[in-house]
Amino acid sequence: MSTTELPKTASSSSHRTPEVFSTMRDEMNRLFGRFENGWPQWPTMVSRGLGQNVMVPEFDVHDNDKQFTIEAELPGVDEKDVSVTVSDGTLTIKGENKDEREETKDNYFLSERTYGAFERSLRLPDTVDESKVEARFDKGVLKIVAEKKPESVKPERTIEIKND
Repeated sequence: MSTTELPKTASSSSHRTPEVFSTMRDEMNRLFGRFENGWPQWPTMVSRGLGQNVMVPEFDVHDNDKQFTIEAELPGVDEKDVSVTVSDGTLTIKGENKDEREETKDNYFLSERTYGAFERSLRLPDTVDESKVEARFDKGVLKIVAEKKPESVKPERTIEIKND
């Protein structure tokens, strides 16, 4: 399972600085690993040792004043094979990619099956209202919207500029 943490707000980030650097280092290592091995097509395969590889979908995360939006491209995955859960501040996406192909010609029969499962978790900031997380799946793209708690959304205030 791969875990990525969203950026913390100014009030909560001061006591967790080492974890932020650890997450940044892991992401940079993954990025440079792509240059060493060529740019893989989705799903990214992550080695867990002893010949075990795990598919890891990549996330695009956007933050605005009212919500976080998380998108994951899941080509070839059916909506029924994807689950999204949120528990104790952690958003988890699990899924399976199944593909079967059969071909019959005059002198041969070909049958191929591929299967892969993935799981990825994201630690949500304390500002997210867990009861207001929604997910949509459209044409291979999973889009999750996590609304922020009303008290964390600060109204914009215009500051008057005074002349001296």
